[in-house]
Parts: sequence; C-alpha cells; structure tokens
Amino acid sequence: MDDARTAPLPDLAWRPGDVSGVPYRVYTDPAIYAHEQARIFRGPTWNFLCLETEIPAPGDYKTTFIGDTPVIAVRDANGTINALVNRCAHKGSLVCYKPFGNVAEFNCVYHNWVYDLRGRLTGVAFRRGVGGKGGLTEAFDQDAHGLEALRVATYRGLVLATFDAGTPAFPDYIGAELLGSIDRVLIKPLKVLGYHSQILPNNWKLYVENNKDSYHASLLHVFHNTFGVVRPTMGGGIRISESGWHHLSYTERVPIADDEIGREKVRSLKDQYQLDDPSLMEHRLELGDTVTNSIQTVFPTLVVQQILNALAVRQLVPKGVDRSELIWTVLGFEDDDTAMLELRLKVNNLVGPAGFVSMEDGCVGGFIQETAKADGRARTVLPMGGSGIEPSQGSRVTEAAVRGFWKGWRDCMGL
Repeated sequence: MDDARTAPLPDLAWRPGDVSGVPYRVYTDPAIYAHEQARIFRGPTWNFLCLETEIPAPGDYKTTFIGDTPVIAVRDANGTINALVNRCAHKGSLVCYKPFGNVAEFNCVYHNWVYDLRGRLTGVAFRRGVGGKGGLTEAFDQDAHGLEALRVATYRGLVLATFDAGTPAFPDYIGAELLGSIDRVLIKPLKVLGYHSQILPNNWKLYVENNKDSYHASLLHVFHNTFGVVRPTMGGGIRISESGWHHLSYTERVPIADDEIGREKVRSLKDQYQLDDPSLMEHRLELGDTVTNSIQTVFPTLVVQQILNALAVRQLVPKGVDRSELIWTVLGFEDDDTAMLELRLKVNNLVGPAGFVSMEDGCVGGFIQETAKADGRARTVLPMGGSGIEPSQGSRVTEAAVRGFWKGWRDCMGL
C-alpha cells in the first residue's frame, strides 16, 4: 500500500462528516493533491481509460492517465483488454509514448527492456553481458519485474481500471439506478467521431463540482436558457447513488410552466438572439424519451454526456494542483446514417473548448482558483436544497450532488 494512503493529511479544520462547505485549501495545497493521487486515483475507484472501439484489434493500444499515473490500455492476442502502468520496471521511463498505435510487444527505448501485451518482462538487452562480462546475475527474477497491471472492467463499451483489489465490481460501485442511466445513453455499439482537449486553469475538483452543480446551467449558460436546451421550468431531476459518489442530472423537453414572468423573459431573449441556422437545435428522439440534457458523473472524473444528439464521454485528468486537462471523446453509433452523423457534429458545437456552453465552465473554474489562493481558511457554502445528499424529482435547484462528491472525497481521503 502507498505510504501516502496511511500518512496523515494536513489539518483542514473540517468537521467530521461536514459536506455543507469546503475549505478553499483543498484546491490549492500541493500536499492534499499528493494525498489524492494515493487515496483516490490509486485508491478504491474505477477510472475511465478508453472505449473498447478505440482498441478493436489485438495489439491496439491507447495511452492515458489515472490521476498523475500514465497508463496503457491494450488488447492482447486473446482479445482481453489489459491496463498497464506506463513505467518501465528498470529506470521508470515511459514505455509507450504515442497516444495510439498497434504493437506486438512494448519495448522501452532507454535500455531495451521488452514486455508482452500482458505486461510480462520477456527480454532484457545484454542480459548475459558482453564478451562474458557484466549482465544480469542468476539472482535476477525476471517474472518479478513486469509492468504493473491493474484490474479492468468493461461496460457498454467503456473501459475502466482500478489499482485497488477491494474496489467493488463496477455495477455495484455505481449502483443499479445509475447503471441504467448509462444503459440509456450508450444504447448501441459506439463509433468515435472525434476528440476535443481543453486545458483548464483550475484544480480538478472544481470541474467535477461544476458537472454536479445542476442549477448553474440556466444561469451561466445563457445559450441553454435562450434556445430551450435547459431551463429551470423544464422537467427532470437529480439522481444520486446510494453512496453519494455518483449522480445524474437530466432535463426533459416539456412546455414551459404557465408563469407569465418566465414566459416574458424567454420571449425577450428570443427577440434579442436568433440562430441563422436553427437546425443546430434539432433534436431527434433516439433514446426512447424526451430528455434534452443528461449529464452523468462516475466518481472521480468520468462524465457521460447527452446534450440533444451530442453524445460524449468526458475524461478529466489532473495536471497539478491548479491545472487539469479535459478530454472529450465525441460519439455516435455504428449504425448512424449520414444525416445523423452530420447532426451530431453540428450539435457538438455546443460543447468542447470553443463550445457555446463550455467556455464559461472553463472560465469560472479559473476565477475560483484565483480567489482560493487568497485565504485557505475561508470556505465555500453549499446550501441549495438543504444539507443532505437526497435525489430530487422535478427540480434541479439543489447542490445535493456536489455534497455527494465531497462525501466521496472524504470517504476516500479518510476524513
């Protein structure tokens, strides 16, 4: 076990079990960030690696990260997907440094240690030395020096991994209700349409909170409210796993409530702003319901997204205490026709680093990161919807899912 998983945390002066407010220090303290790597990312959590469709053939691989740890997801000759820490057992060099590829084996460029697709060490350059001198002694145990292998789970085309042997099976980890929400979106074999990558000037937890904050969408994202993707008067709700760690926020396209002020505000906005190409807001009801917006989080850093017909998975990668990378994998289904593919790509302009509703999220995270540095003793407050972690039907004006994230964070961090 990592020493950091048992070492004491810095004193946060945070009452036991309190998730109603968060000390700003958790966003700015490098020591806390280091503890998170051991206790969360290398702890009892499932972390997204890739999609099965990205590595379809034997030898196909994709490199990624779990927290700060570089990882390779690779399909072996038997079709099994393996997750290997991308760190040579010899000197710690990256073994694989390209984002995608196909190989018969992994070969470290530094000293030519060779590993098979299951991570087993199969060859060492100059093992017997040169001219009978040098090389490895008989005491060297080749079987004990492979790449570190992780537990792997696959579900609906998602590939996830965990460092911890005690992490519950993925269906138990997320719970039946939220597992069903993944079933709803990833309903057919997937096709990758492209990628976005976005550097965020803030601690990783601020973006996770943003995804779990269900009521900012109609306030911060004026586009949402103006053109009817998300409005506070729409139906929908919040679902939260029994553990509190995972959540789903969803909005249904229903008539706006009979509220004169609300109708006048929307009418006014529509008078000010119009789309030259309204097909951007076309929504084909392909998932068996009228949900326009579905944002589902899997603790700690995975998001499964449906916004109209824009489907994606979002992977958040911490890059230090005040920086993170958001990777969007834009999805369709294998049986999409040309018209549906074109619609998905068009609607995808809503999201991503230059999206109509995404730039604001990256911006406000940076604002908070700046203010958090000023006084680590100050705290945020999370009062919307009470102080508990209860789901909500018919209303998204709650911070229950954010409080659920902090419950998960505290559970993993041992607070």
